[in-house]
Amino acid sequence: QVQLMESGGGLVQAGGSLRLSCAAPGLLFGDYTLGWYRQSPGNQRELVATITRSGSTTYGDSAMERFTISRDNAKNTCYLQLTNLKPEDTALYWCYARAPGRPYYNGQGTQVTVSS
Repeated sequence: QVQLMESGGGLVQAGGSLRLSCAAPGLLFGDYTLGWYRQSPGNQRELVATITRSGSTTYGDSAMERFTISRDNAKNTCYLQLTNLKPEDTALYWCYARAPGRPYYNGQGTQVTVSS
């Protein structure tokens, strides 16, 4: 059973940085598009960033110029670098993996809390 496992969340002051990781042991990582979602209480799920198999990236409006998604296929790990964090970035962040004709996977998430 493949599981995505996020880590790296925590409590940080506004303006600070965190690096989230998403590990997927057992998954043929290179075959998948990877991404990150986030959701805070009372708000809709928001797509934060995606990275394709070839390394092309897209970002949600809230992530532009502050967050960076990357992947290391050799380590079966996806990263989301968060910089200049704001209180409104407080949310549960989780990763997903998708590929045509393959099962969709997502993790349980890691909590990011930004204090003002």
